[in-house]
Amino acid sequence: MGLSPDNVHGLTLAVSSSVFIGTSFIIKKKGLKKAGTTGVRAGSGGHTYLYEPLWWAGMISMIVGEIANFAAYAFAPAILVTPLGALSIIVSAVLAHFVLEEKLHIFGVLGCVLCMVGSTTIVLNAPQERQINSVKQVWHHATQPGFIVYTVFVLILVAVLIFKFVPRYGKTHLIVYVGICSLMGSLTVMSVKAVGIALKLSFSGTNQFKYYETWVFAVIVAVCCIFQINYLNKALDTFNTAVISPVYYVMFTIFTILASVIMFKDWESQSASQIVTELCGFVTILSGTFLLHKTRDMGNDPPKEPVFQSPRASEAPASPLPISQR
Repeated sequence: MGLSPDNVHGLTLAVSSSVFIGTSFIIKKKGLKKAGTTGVRAGSGGHTYLYEPLWWAGMISMIVGEIANFAAYAFAPAILVTPLGALSIIVSAVLAHFVLEEKLHIFGVLGCVLCMVGSTTIVLNAPQERQINSVKQVWHHATQPGFIVYTVFVLILVAVLIFKFVPRYGKTHLIVYVGICSLMGSLTVMSVKAVGIALKLSFSGTNQFKYYETWVFAVIVAVCCIFQINYLNKALDTFNTAVISPVYYVMFTIFTILASVIMFKDWESQSASQIVTELCGFVTILSGTFLLHKTRDMGNDPPKEPVFQSPRASEAPASPLPISQR
């Protein structure tokens, strides 16, 4: 089974990352609400939230969560770390219920349960992380024919999306912007994993920053992050966040797991039953994520008051009331 010491460290970091990131959304929202009472709201173009300590506390929480997520990739395979990002959605939904009084619908609770079941399934069947003693080993994996073909495919597809589809369909089809973010994100994670391993080995006494490969991976991380941030901002500015979040999560996770399988061959040491179980766990998480997003506003809609028609309106077209109530 996959619960090696490194996997446990990666699991702990990934879960703590989800807690910090999920909490950050709630803290930032409270900060935005507080700032909106004394100035122009952010949704109307205001920036008074920059003077609100609560909003900055949320930002710090998010940064800590991202650092923990970065570190998790140095210990555990992407197939374990990436799907656990769904836990941040659970944390956010539960805290919103208790802190922001945004009621969690019964189907939202079911979505949380599905995410937990799927995450547990993946954790218990995750492959063990390969023993890597130098960033040069990561470079060797990255320069294998399979991953080179994948990288070229991603870059060509991203170029086609940017130059052909963005001008025509960027503002009408969210799959264009989200597709660019997800494809580049898979390369980002593989490079982040390489840099994370370099840091881990360097802190252990084996300096990896003397190798040019480490700096190449660091540059790739920076370039890919710029692309992701740019097109994710375009997507958020154009489409509904409630729709973008689950679609981006699904596409990003699929491409990241695919890249990890090609580069590190994570599933080589696993049986067919373990692989199928992991896939079932992943599908369960996706189902829970969509259910959470689809029903997250159900509990917040105020009850509609019944509309009674005046008896004097008999001249109007036939009454919509049932015959028994006419």
